[in-house]
Amino acid sequence: MTEAFIRPQRFTDSEWQARIQLAACYRIFAHLGWSELIYNHISLRVPDEDGHFLINPFGLHYSEVTASNLVKVDIQGNIVGHSDWPINPAGFTFHGAIHATMPNAHCVMHIHSTPTMAVCCLKDGLSYTNFYAAQLWGQVAYHDFEGITVHAEEGARILASSAGKPVLFLRNHGPVVIGTSLAHAFNLIWLVQRACEVQVASQALGALQPITEKALEACVRDSLNFNPNFGAGEDSFAAMQRLIDRIDPSYRA
Repeated sequence: MTEAFIRPQRFTDSEWQARIQLAACYRIFAHLGWSELIYNHISLRVPDEDGHFLINPFGLHYSEVTASNLVKVDIQGNIVGHSDWPINPAGFTFHGAIHATMPNAHCVMHIHSTPTMAVCCLKDGLSYTNFYAAQLWGQVAYHDFEGITVHAEEGARILASSAGKPVLFLRNHGPVVIGTSLAHAFNLIWLVQRACEVQVASQALGALQPITEKALEACVRDSLNFNPNFGAGEDSFAAMQRLIDRIDPSYRA
């Protein structure tokens, strides 16, 4: 049983449910070790509000994010309503551009985990030589490093580099995933993380065993992240949310 938390009257029920899910995701990232001090970001569209999305308050660790302290912003990066915290300019640079331009970009995630950054630093990038990477065949784009992403004009270039693909590797930096829902994005970032972990470990052992293109195509076709018959990972995210509820349900406040 999770502790009962009352929805503040300033939020609609649909926005509150989105806030709870996003706050849970921040806590899941913290639990998995995917946080980076107070940096990096996950953004989510606000249901029934065109041009508004939620993002983390800049200055808080992921373990401190709650449903009520998430910040609502518009496409220009202006805070909508009251917030005790600002947003990270680097987070808005490409999140805003993606949300503004891609109608199906309901959730955008960016991490700096060691294995994903390591692969982003490789000249050849992701190697499609393991179970997880195989499910990302043809789904990954690359954007060359330009420095810290605080300049608005880079947002358009990042968007162009993505070429409509759901996974973007910022070279020498870290991955970005674009999901049609929060659960979809979470499962994409899980695939990216696991693919990079296995690649980093297996490359240290020697030459990698290639996978045929036919098998790669079959993996993408059958993967839960690209096959709507599997529900885009809703139940796996729900399982992780239940785990966080057992550990600390305070994110619901």
